[in-house]
Amino acid sequence: MGAGRLYLAVAAGGFRRYATYRLATAAGVFTNTVFGVILVFTYLALWEERPGLGGYDQAQAVTYVWLGQCLFATLAIQGGGAEKELMERIRTGEIAVDLYRPADLQLWWLAGDLGRAAFQLLGRGVVPFLFGALFFPMALPTDVARWAAFTVALLLAGVVSFAIRYLVALSVFWLMDGTGVNQALMIAGIFFSGMVLPLNAFPGAFGEVVRVLPWAAQLQMPADVLMGETSVPGALAFQAGWAVVLLAAGRALQSAATRRVVVQGG
Repeated sequence: MGAGRLYLAVAAGGFRRYATYRLATAAGVFTNTVFGVILVFTYLALWEERPGLGGYDQAQAVTYVWLGQCLFATLAIQGGGAEKELMERIRTGEIAVDLYRPADLQLWWLAGDLGRAAFQLLGRGVVPFLFGALFFPMALPTDVARWAAFTVALLLAGVVSFAIRYLVALSVFWLMDGTGVNQALMIAGIFFSGMVLPLNAFPGAFGEVVRVLPWAAQLQMPADVLMGETSVPGALAFQAGWAVVLLAAGRALQSAATRRVVVQGG
């Protein structure tokens, strides 16, 4: 089997694996829809008091909410994707088996996580988004090119999300326990991705900082691409740049961790 077919098979396996959790998926759809409704009315009240907050009108703010609910599980914004299993395998020493596979460790886990993300998008994310589009005014594009650019932005968001979580997971080689870093990942993911409030709404120097952090590539960039609030080439370049930097950092950390395993294991 060629390398490309191998990783496609791994991605398909990740998709099928999460497809078996039907009850959890249904519960997730319900939860995301309910939270979406609560957030929409909260945002509408906020935008009533602060029209044009973050450069969005009310329809765009509503669109942002439902996109966030669509991508919350898809991008594992608060964790819970491939990194959770990887942390456990590192802690128990089962990672040694992974290192013997005739496949690149980082690409193996990336492929599996993208398969998971694809299922979460289709199985858990689409329904809340369609519910929002049906019952609330949303600012959705009508041209195919904009949707195509949004699709690319989603793929890059998935890669950036994985790259962040992969770095966090590899830290367990040194920490030997992932509890603390998991908590930090959850807090950082929810806040800096813009799940609480669009990053465009943060003022001053703090707003400028959070908008250039890698978490901005997860929700803020896809949202602005979808709603035409940013330059598509600039947004995709921002996402791709962070993907390259983070994956390279992950590979460097992986190399250091692999040497650690070899030294400890003889």
